[in-house]
Amino acid sequence: MKGHERPLTFLKYNRDGDLLFSCAKDHTPTVWFADNGERLGTYRGHNGAVWSCDVSRDSMRLITGSADQTAKLWNVQTGAQLYTFNFDSPARSVEFSVGDKLAVITTDPFMELTSAIHVKRISRDPADQTGDSVLVLKGPQGRINRAVWGPLNRTIISGGEDSVIRIWDSETGKLLRESDKESGHKKTITSLVKAADGSHFLTGSLDKSAKLWDSRTLTLIKTYVTERPVNAVAMSPLLDHVVLGGGQDASAVTTTDHRAGKFEAKFYDKILQEEIGGVKGHFGPINALAFNPDGKR
Repeated sequence: MKGHERPLTFLKYNRDGDLLFSCAKDHTPTVWFADNGERLGTYRGHNGAVWSCDVSRDSMRLITGSADQTAKLWNVQTGAQLYTFNFDSPARSVEFSVGDKLAVITTDPFMELTSAIHVKRISRDPADQTGDSVLVLKGPQGRINRAVWGPLNRTIISGGEDSVIRIWDSETGKLLRESDKESGHKKTITSLVKAADGSHFLTGSLDKSAKLWDSRTLTLIKTYVTERPVNAVAMSPLLDHVVLGGGQDASAVTTTDHRAGKFEAKFYDKILQEEIGGVKGHFGPINALAFNPDGKR
């Protein structure tokens, strides 16, 4: 599936698994038919790299976060922009809550501003949509690379450059838990993905490992060790498989790297923590991974 002019940053299937949304540094999120790879359309309006996206449960709305200091809501079918949330710094991570009535959006540190997590109300009717934040959370140093909703939307789970995973109360904004230095990641957390049932989640880090955590207690369940920095993680909804993707930054890559198979997606046994295989094919670092909800792709 070729359609982007710059490196990809994020991939997301809709709940039915028939559409695949891709974000890239080329400003134009794209939607594809998942079964045949045909491009269905593009979402035009951002003028910066698009870092992440999410699609509503009914596949009617798309939300995107971009380096142009906005997050945008789109009509999935028509590609029309429904609303633009404006920020004072780049928007990094976006996710709809269960029920699609709220969205969590993270913004990067910029000039004198620190990173922040914003909770926005999402109106059913775009005409009623406002940019007001229900909640703004601050505290983490450096960039917050991912923030997602915890079970029943009661919490928000975040991770980023300071290598600490935090769980926040989504109503009060209170910090409830953070991962401890011993069991936690040692370097930037690049990625965070939840299990289909939301009971646990997986984080990937530049410290060359991925870790599986309990969503409520933040107990460390498993650790998967690999030879290179992890940029993306995914969990199979069907089998006990964990997939890690990564590789060095493009600047550190030599022409022989891809022959050595450094850019394969590595499959691990979720329970035994052992590597069980890999899929080759890329000629550069893997930035994004996603499973079809049916678990077969």
